[in-house]
Amino acid sequence: MTLFCRCLAVLALIASVPPSFAAPTPVPPPPEPAARSWILIDEQSGRVITSHDADARVEPASLTKLMTAYAVFHAIEDGKLSLDTEVPISERAWRSEGSRTFLEVGTRATVETLLQGMIVQSGNDASIALAEAVAGTEPTFASIMNQYAVRLGMKNSHFLNSTGLPADGHLVTARDMALLARAIIDEFPDHYRWYSQREFTWNNITQGNRNGLLDQDPSVDGMKTGHTDAAGYCLVSSAHRDGMRLIAVVMGADSVKAREDASLALLNYGFSFFETRRLHPRGAELARPRVYLAEDGAAPVGLRQEFYATVPRGRADEIEVAVTTEPGLSAPLASTQPVGRVRATLDGRLVAVADLYPLAEVPEGGFVRRSWDTVMRWFD
Repeated sequence: MTLFCRCLAVLALIASVPPSFAAPTPVPPPPEPAARSWILIDEQSGRVITSHDADARVEPASLTKLMTAYAVFHAIEDGKLSLDTEVPISERAWRSEGSRTFLEVGTRATVETLLQGMIVQSGNDASIALAEAVAGTEPTFASIMNQYAVRLGMKNSHFLNSTGLPADGHLVTARDMALLARAIIDEFPDHYRWYSQREFTWNNITQGNRNGLLDQDPSVDGMKTGHTDAAGYCLVSSAHRDGMRLIAVVMGADSVKAREDASLALLNYGFSFFETRRLHPRGAELARPRVYLAEDGAAPVGLRQEFYATVPRGRADEIEVAVTTEPGLSAPLASTQPVGRVRATLDGRLVAVADLYPLAEVPEGGFVRRSWDTVMRWFD
């Protein structure tokens, strides 16, 4: 009887605990780094966790080399170059100002060597050599950079060179640089490894990676630093902890330490108070809507990419997902044609959205099917 009474007392105590006791950890205000602008996003979902003046146009300095690398990676993917391609070092590359890989004019270096020289050492000479290898001249290469910027939705950025040396009108935003960093990580995971490389030696000269966060936090594995007098100290950083990857962009800090402290504060805030949940895998059937004129009268639709949502830590189980498809769909349908949307909400607020696509091409059916559906559409 005594044990029974004790159990009742424990149950009564549990029942008396206010609901807030088991509530998720409160989310405090984000840090406010000492910098001109900044942004923190989740790499998988793309959600902006916090930002300040993220659309202000600023000089990028050597953060420019992220776009230079992105364009070179595409040239490799397209077969125009390979990592083993030997690139001649022009006098223009050799005479470049600022940070250098110490290439010698008239010699040759492989694309892989030049990429390491640009990414690890921030070599302007390597950047120009790569630009000339892809496009013949650096101005032509800058045009390619701008075309990729448009494709990525970098609405407020414009590039005039491959190095980030000051030029009137050579401007980016923190938000655009986050988009670019995310694209590099998503599209070129094999090449991303160079952003965590600690040092590189060329011409008997060893230079270290200028991203000091690589030594301060083992979860940080990229990406790029930048500095000029006009741009201030800039840093795009990325870190991966427990299956979650964040990207922080800090523009216009006052010192190397300030940009590193600001970046680490943003990353720690994101990892401490937010989590990212995969809600649906790519290619999974999420609906089978009616499709007029299709042979089967319907078609499976799903996602062309993984569907993630980033929410305050401890609340991922509360996410609600709803799937909607366009009314009156009719064959033929291409697999690249959006036919609906999947939305994730938390407390009635949209936290993630993605388009739905046919999981395969949907051709028209035969004469009987087309005739029948033509009649049925009159009544639907």
